[in-house]
Amino acid sequence: MYQPKKYKKDDPEFILNFIQHHPFATFIINGDQLLATHIPVLTHGTAKDFILFSHIANHNEQFKYLKDGKEALLIFQGAHGYVSSSWYKKKDISTWDYSAVHVNVKLKIQSREELEESLKELVATFEKPQENPLYYKDIPEKMREDHLPHITGFWCEVEKIQGIAKLHQGFEKDDIESVTSHLEKRPNNLSSALSENIKKEHKCK
Repeated sequence: MYQPKKYKKDDPEFILNFIQHHPFATFIINGDQLLATHIPVLTHGTAKDFILFSHIANHNEQFKYLKDGKEALLIFQGAHGYVSSSWYKKKDISTWDYSAVHVNVKLKIQSREELEESLKELVATFEKPQENPLYYKDIPEKMREDHLPHITGFWCEVEKIQGIAKLHQGFEKDDIESVTSHLEKRPNNLSSALSENIKKEHKCK
């Protein structure tokens, strides 16, 4: 990944927190051609030593390339957005602020038991905040048993991690305040989240 030094993020706590708050990743492997799937990914472990896991459907093109030791790339994308040069005090060029984490991994296929435990954890993670959560155990047993043979779970053992957060580093305070203010006026949550990220980067109130 292209990582200008001033935007590079390599703090382990930042990386793990970013992944856990942006779990819907792009999963890329090289078959006869590059193939990508968008999947939820969870983690086990600590910031300094963690493993990731997910699953895909067996009718996915990527399935035939899944095997132990296969190299893959996971891309986690944070809030991003266009920043107009009209928001600055002086003339400048427009840009795009964003944050992302790339994780190069090696795959390890899960056993049926590991897959089922992973599914339980996946469902619990995203059902817990719901008003009336429906957990894995609440799904009819026959439905679960019919579903399991058609998906493959896998562990993602970390080989390399690259993080980046381009959040107007190096700009004057007035310009940063103007950028965050304009982003917050946009009628979408993505721009609001980007504004908050810029404020955190510069420790603005």
